[in-house]
Amino acid sequence: MELRYKRIDRSVLESLPVRSAHSHKGTYGKLLCVAGSVGMAGAAYLCAHAAYRAGAGLVRIMTPEENRVILQELLPEAILTTFESSHPDFARIEEAYHWADAAAVGPGLGREAWAKRIVERALLGFPKPLVLDADGLNALALMGTTGLLSQRSAPLIVTPHVGEFSRLSGASIKEIAADVPGYAARFAMEHHCICVLKDAPTAVGLPDGSVFVNTSGNNGMATAGSGDVLTGIIAGLLGQRVEPTDAARLGVWLHGRAGDLAAEKEGYYGLMARHLIEYLPGAMAGKAMRDA
Repeated sequence: MELRYKRIDRSVLESLPVRSAHSHKGTYGKLLCVAGSVGMAGAAYLCAHAAYRAGAGLVRIMTPEENRVILQELLPEAILTTFESSHPDFARIEEAYHWADAAAVGPGLGREAWAKRIVERALLGFPKPLVLDADGLNALALMGTTGLLSQRSAPLIVTPHVGEFSRLSGASIKEIAADVPGYAARFAMEHHCICVLKDAPTAVGLPDGSVFVNTSGNNGMATAGSGDVLTGIIAGLLGQRVEPTDAARLGVWLHGRAGDLAAEKEGYYGLMARHLIEYLPGAMAGKAMRDA
């Protein structure tokens, strides 16, 4: 049976939360980004910065100690909690999960044994909305199981690109690329999660079998760090208590729209992930602030 899908277009801006004139940073949520390994501080930075630019009130980065100075200089607005990469303090990591209203786990996390434990704890023990991306998904593939996804009761959004999805599902990259919406929908139904399958265009599959295909974005966005920015946007929306389905669709469209705005000024060849963050406020323009 031919899959029917809906388009994600500008109308999804209606899901953007309205900002109140009478509010404070706590109003817009506490987001935890478990991201970055030694030599991969940039992934944590891009994810956390994008979350802030998407409107999150407080963003906390959990990352190895080696990234402390880099991240404090790049993003002083973030709360920073570090652990020793050789001997992670899981009690501190547990406290960070308890603190958060939503979490993003995986960007640049690496493939050490401790990363697998962090991912397992997030899936089974974090009772709030979660975005699992990049090395978070690779950890599942290395463990040889996607069963943990179905065991989770709280909202879950997975954001694989085609290569990561291939490692998770066992399907070939060629097969997936030929039917991105179909694979996103089937994976979401099978694992009771929201599947944002990143490609050109990106598809968002829902647990009920429905699927949405994005209409924004361009080939200049095929650059390192672009996925980390998308994870941060979606997670930042979740932190603001946007419904997970809306956060996934809105995040995907805003990400692409920021890329389109960036390409107008920066061109396609020189577009970088940092430009997506820079142009994100313009992508979000048009939503009013209310007085109360």
